Amino acid sequence: MALEQLLNSYSLDARLAALGELVEMADAGAVDCQTPAGVANMHCHTFFSFNAYGRSPSSLAWLARRRGYSLMGTVDFDVLDAVEEFLTACDRVGVRGSAGMETRVYIPEFATREINSPGEPGVYYHMGIGFVSGTAPDGAAPILADMRERAARRNRDMAERINAHLDPVRIDYDRDVLPLTPAGNATERHMLAAYTRAAEKTVPDLPVFWSVKLNVPADQIGASLSDPAKFQNLVRARLMKRGGVGYVQPGADSFPTLGDVHRLILACEALPCATWLDGTSAGEKDIEELLGLLIGQGVVALNIIPDRNWNIADVDTRRIKVQKLYKIVQVAAELDLPLNIGTEMNASGQKLIDDFDASELAPVRQAFLDGAHFIYGHTLMARAAKIGYQSDWAKKNLPTRRQRNAFYTAAGYRFPPGRARMARLAGCGPQNTPAEILGA
Repeated sequence: MALEQLLNSYSLDARLAALGELVEMADAGAVDCQTPAGVANMHCHTFFSFNAYGRSPSSLAWLARRRGYSLMGTVDFDVLDAVEEFLTACDRVGVRGSAGMETRVYIPEFATREINSPGEPGVYYHMGIGFVSGTAPDGAAPILADMRERAARRNRDMAERINAHLDPVRIDYDRDVLPLTPAGNATERHMLAAYTRAAEKTVPDLPVFWSVKLNVPADQIGASLSDPAKFQNLVRARLMKRGGVGYVQPGADSFPTLGDVHRLILACEALPCATWLDGTSAGEKDIEELLGLLIGQGVVALNIIPDRNWNIADVDTRRIKVQKLYKIVQVAAELDLPLNIGTEMNASGQKLIDDFDASELAPVRQAFLDGAHFIYGHTLMARAAKIGYQSDWAKKNLPTRRQRNAFYTAAGYRFPPGRARMARLAGCGPQNTPAEILGA
């Protein structure tokens, strides 16, 4: 549908106009939308960092409406560019929404242990969730700007090294990479697309070229070229990841500090959120130590990508990963850490939504849904009445994390999305108790 394609335009005006028309058509019964199914994807990258399907914030909100996803959340690397558009779009389509940010930090206490960034001891993928504005307060704005600048600098340095290796295939970062993004925040995956396109235009025999440059047999290259996702993963692994010509082992100065990232998140009254890969690394085997350290520095939630922890062909590996998934969900409950879960959507082949009906997810499904409603509940209250999780009101009325978790989860279930609900909650504030608000 042409209107759905316009949702991914780099023009915000075009996206918003297309979304408005689609919602009107859906409300009139001219577009079939599935009945909300009580499922959630709270970890979706948008095209402001990289979405494998090219989806904008408005497109993701419409996807949820069209497919019957009750809750959806965005996350982007190192930027908050999607926040306001996505939350406004969720109001328009009637989906419970949240917005977040992902980055990498260095944790000196784990300097000798790999955590959740393979091959990189001390380096940790970290998140903030529950943002309600894409603009950081003045005191924290330099931290956000530094995160964007660091990412761009790492990319440009990597491009220089890869250009030298792939010659005569070369890219110009400003000319070939930045136009692939709507707001100048490029990632390795944008660079990957630029290199594969440049090779197609430059060399007459792709299998031979890539065979030499990647040190992979030509017949293997030829077979993988018919599967773009598989081929791109191969190129990325050989050029950009550990051992590749573009890779530089990161250290303590490569990324912002955990303290700086938390200062940014808290200044925005959002929620510092730990992340978990699969429980097999040295750092994640010491998960209670890691989470205890992070909670001590302000973490209040935990992100999990479920599909990679159960949807595995090898039976023995699946059994091990599923048990580790159950264990981390149990640990999170014991530590009062609500869960933020989703599929990422930043690589081809990743699902649009988790399979909530999978038997492997049955024991943890409710914890996933409770966590999704928790972060929506915080987001709604912060936007409508300025009484989100980090507010003075919450600190006074809900002094423990367990009390706050219970309140914002209940609010997430109790209050549906939309502008009308926002307006009705706007009168709530310091004068109201949690029970009064939930009973409104």
